[in-house]
Amino acid sequence: MKTKSDSTNRFVIIMAGGRGERFWPVSREKTPKQLITLLGKRSFLQQAVDRVSPLVPAKNILIITNAVQAPEVRKQLPKLPKQNVIAEPVGRDTCAAVTLGAAIVGQRSTTGVMAVLPADHVIPEEKKFQQVLADSFDLASRGQAIVTIGIKPTEPATGYGYIHVGEPLPPPHGVKPYKTTFYRAEKFVEKPYYDKAVEYVTSGQYRWNAGMFIWSFVTITEGLQKHQPDMAAACQRWFKVAGTARLDKVLAKEYPDIKKISIDYALLEHAQNVVAAEGNFAWDDLGSWTALGRHIKPDAEGNCAVADFIHVDAARNIVFDARSKNRTPIAIVGLRDSIVVQTDDATMIAHKSQAQKVKELVAKLASMPEYKKFV
Repeated sequence: MKTKSDSTNRFVIIMAGGRGERFWPVSREKTPKQLITLLGKRSFLQQAVDRVSPLVPAKNILIITNAVQAPEVRKQLPKLPKQNVIAEPVGRDTCAAVTLGAAIVGQRSTTGVMAVLPADHVIPEEKKFQQVLADSFDLASRGQAIVTIGIKPTEPATGYGYIHVGEPLPPPHGVKPYKTTFYRAEKFVEKPYYDKAVEYVTSGQYRWNAGMFIWSFVTITEGLQKHQPDMAAACQRWFKVAGTARLDKVLAKEYPDIKKISIDYALLEHAQNVVAAEGNFAWDDLGSWTALGRHIKPDAEGNCAVADFIHVDAARNIVFDARSKNRTPIAIVGLRDSIVVQTDDATMIAHKSQAQKVKELVAKLASMPEYKKFV
């Protein structure tokens, strides 16, 4: 595996601008999911940086967030240079964030290779992940490949996009075989219906799209030029002012008019040079409170609790107490398949089957003047 000493041309862009609304009331606009501690003692963002630190020097790790969250991001990551935390003026989906990251990397090194990673995933097997990332960096540095990491499905999940993979690819000429298997990415498929997901998993030819990408500066700018010329033009403009005080002014002026589109739709679904790396490590994107239950040891009745929790005849609940001080017991009688979350200023109770609707609840709170401060 490559080490820091030979990684000066490698960069990691961590996308950390999401709002994490499905984890309300713990996740709020100023401290969203990626900035809170749900598992372990470090926030998801801190864990994301910890995972890539053995491969990339701190000066080459960039965080793309927003103006509201930037102060907390800097506070949580004191070892990163302040200018490495970049605040988008407004959210414009992942293609704009990728374009901005590419402009900043390119200004530092036009031969740079960058990984674009989400800030809020759970990856317990760090060494396996680092091996896949190191091999992907190497492959992306040798040619025109857009590398995406695909996760072998463990269930017919309908909440993820899928990648249809082709034959395994041989290593580039003159390179000894990688420990990671790479496939030609034949097709990207959006979130399927359950029956289709079962078909995908059974076939063995599909991987979950984990939203992790690795490419060189040259490859990403050529891809944008071919498939998203307006983005490519923005990348050139930002490239010229990256690393200067003018960047913030230019972004403030231009960003609101940038097209809102994901990098998957904008580039990956059109490109012919996409390669999928086999992500043979445990992975979870932790999309809602129900997903948290997969990472907490249940009691005999299937209750997963991070709380001073006592119950009579309750089963399969998720109970989470986020209060830092003055915790009091959470006592439940006869409740099943529910989510109970307590913070210093709010309580939420939901049925597990309705966990995705927490987002609707947040929108309702935001629309009511007396509750807006809780969002």
